Amino acid sequence: MAKIVVTGGCGYIGSHTIIDLLENGYEVICIDNNSRSHAAALDAVQKITGKNVQHYKIDLCNYEDTCAVFEEHTDISGVIHFAAYKAVGESVEQPLLYFENNLFSLINLLKCVDEYGVSHFVFSSSCTVYGNPDKIPVTEQTPIKTAESPYGSTKQISEQIIQDYAKNAAAEHILLRYFNPAGAHPSALIGELPLGKPQNLVPAITQTAIGKLDKLWVHGNDYPTRDGSCIRDYIHVCDLAHAHTLALRYLEQERNKESCEIFNLGTGNGNTVLEAITAFEKASGISLNYEIGPRRSGDVIAIYANKNRAQEVLGWETKYNLEDIMATAWKWEQELKSGNTVFN
Repeated sequence: MAKIVVTGGCGYIGSHTIIDLLENGYEVICIDNNSRSHAAALDAVQKITGKNVQHYKIDLCNYEDTCAVFEEHTDISGVIHFAAYKAVGESVEQPLLYFENNLFSLINLLKCVDEYGVSHFVFSSSCTVYGNPDKIPVTEQTPIKTAESPYGSTKQISEQIIQDYAKNAAAEHILLRYFNPAGAHPSALIGELPLGKPQNLVPAITQTAIGKLDKLWVHGNDYPTRDGSCIRDYIHVCDLAHAHTLALRYLEQERNKESCEIFNLGTGNGNTVLEAITAFEKASGISLNYEIGPRRSGDVIAIYANKNRAQEVLGWETKYNLEDIMATAWKWEQELKSGNTVFN
């Protein structure tokens, strides 16, 4: 049974990925300082899988503390690195915070991978690396343009660091470029849990519907799209999680042709913000209170994935559509309100 370190494992995507890894026979160690996550996520993981996950509450920006985990577990075979700050708007307001946290943590982790002979490294990247693409859908060969936010810049720089490191490293690497993760585990025991005001569309929708927020603000309706709102590729978090398991297997089976390979993870469908609202209203039966506001700094106009490479090379398929995403997110929001979750 391979032992995998998941950084940011108490976060939204990290916790769902831990579930998928455990269900596929991996042993998992979680590193998360819980500055923007809840340790209770691992209680939900235990309820779903019946398995306990060892958790180290440390800051990856502290090299000695990070090394101590690898020193204790000398049989770690892979790392999946999620831990990062990820709010586009906040990164525009506090760029140095984002560069410091997201880059120092990555460098410390790679130094540990190098020093302790870890074989496989999977990095949580983002479609923000493409900036405002000239042509959609984007493939892995789509040119990288200027990032629209400091958050996007940290992902571009992180990818460059990993690619340069991989040229002479013993480890094998994969960069997974996510599009827009959304939805919740079908059990409704775990889901997206924003700290403070939600930065992502789907939790903003569900929090408005349940009454936590007075109204949903749509950031702009004057973009050059079919209804004037931004276009995104919304992908269910469980589909996204399983891609990490497949990426690890791909490296373990030595099927990779290069020391660092890139995969887009999206559905291949672009939906506008207003279409996402309509999908939620259909899935929930609720009419949403929303208002059109000004554009938000850092937002890309339109982006969605060409997913062919992940399908053909990793054998990855998406199982959930946009209405499934909205239905599971809404079920999760209702569970939170009922007080029946480990987070209450």
